[in-house]
Amino acid sequence: ADISFLFSGLIGRSWAMVFAAGGLKVKLYDIAQQQLTSALESIRKQMKELEESGFLKGTLSVEQQLALISISTDLKAAVEGATFIQECTPENLELKKKIFSQLDLIVGDNVILSSSTSCLLPSKLFTGLKHVKQCIVSHPVNPPYFVPLVEIVPHPETDPSTTERTYVLMKKIGQSPVKLNREIEGFVLNRLQYAVISEAWRLVGEGVVSPTDLDIVMSDGLGMRYAFIGPLETMHLNAEGISNYCERYREGMRCVLNTFGPVPGFSGEIEQKINQAMSEKIPAVPKVLDTRRKWRDECLTGLAKLKKEMKSD
Repeated sequence: ADISFLFSGLIGRSWAMVFAAGGLKVKLYDIAQQQLTSALESIRKQMKELEESGFLKGTLSVEQQLALISISTDLKAAVEGATFIQECTPENLELKKKIFSQLDLIVGDNVILSSSTSCLLPSKLFTGLKHVKQCIVSHPVNPPYFVPLVEIVPHPETDPSTTERTYVLMKKIGQSPVKLNREIEGFVLNRLQYAVISEAWRLVGEGVVSPTDLDIVMSDGLGMRYAFIGPLETMHLNAEGISNYCERYREGMRCVLNTFGPVPGFSGEIEQKINQAMSEKIPAVPKVLDTRRKWRDECLTGLAKLKKEMKSD
């Protein structure tokens, strides 16, 4: 299968690397030739670094993977022959709708039209398109090369075969797809993430804990478990099964949950307090942030390798 990625920003580049590692032909599209040239240079550099560190995905060499990636500034040429098209434009509804309306005019009846959106509902993106049955959201976690989860979210009119083909494709390239039965604001990952962020914000704002200690609670506490098992399995294992956990802790959980405050505004004094703490730890300047992101990606790569080894055991 040929795969087309529309726009070559961070997500588009990372997606392209994932699919090339899976041995699939990839076409990167963007409106500016320089953007595409820079994207290829960035991909080559990243692949070389991954190869040197022993973390390059797939069985193909860097050169073999790079040979699978081509570029185009012509939309029609970019999607010609593609069986799966992944849109990776900025999170702007009107821009995305414009792109999909253009694609709707030029693709055939067997091409999957997929969006990387992290929060825009499929019904807002795809309603009214002639090929709506072929449309779906495939939401990756940034960066998809290091974090394998993909949320597959259908439009109300999406054909079940579109969902299944997308799921199979994501499994084939080594990602961890999950199917949502229907669309919902924030999908699943961001709903869980925002719930954690919201309570973290309240705890810091109420002076219960410092921003840095709050992060330690997650990184050296909950996150240790959640790297391998989810909250429901955690409950299951922390008692004699789910029913026993609920019997033991339901009243305590409800008591605590009833003390949660309203949704924060994510602004004002609390924002300043958290910003100051984070900026002292990691100054918000491009060079320092990029260094920390690189460290983060190395950690994620090592964790992914460990998880793979543990699953094989």
